[in-house]
Amino acid sequence: MGESTKAYTFSQFCEKARKYCAYQERCHKELRNKLFELGADSELVEQVIAKMIEENFLNEERFAKAFAGGKFRQKQWGKNKIIQELKMRQISPYCIKIALMEIPDDDYMATLRKEVEKRNGLKKNINNRYVLHKIAKQLVSKGFESDMVWKVLLSEV
Repeated sequence: MGESTKAYTFSQFCEKARKYCAYQERCHKELRNKLFELGADSELVEQVIAKMIEENFLNEERFAKAFAGGKFRQKQWGKNKIIQELKMRQISPYCIKIALMEIPDDDYMATLRKEVEKRNGLKKNINNRYVLHKIAKQLVSKGFESDMVWKVLLSEV
């Protein structure tokens, strides 16, 4: 009774896709899932995606750059976590590489140092081996490279 399966035309799917993509950057996978959710068949989905690419509403490189930059600046994610998330969204290795080049190395190291200081509080117990391992584990889970984490941690001692 509560089911309403409205059949949209190609132009209606395109209009919905335009609005969906205009709100924020989207990857192909997100748009594909949205169109399937709206009831489009796979052939129609591919046609709509092609149209959105043609109209520049959909651009994987632009999405990857925005995603990587946003997650780094807003959530202080490391490169490994960003790579993992982009791979889950089926972004090409080329686009991932381009996106990571947008993160300046100086900013990356400064963020890593800031995260170490934040987790260490007022630098109490930094010589405690257990605390060092705990901080390292937290930062690696945020996507920072293990060797860089240890380099920063040991330079703080």
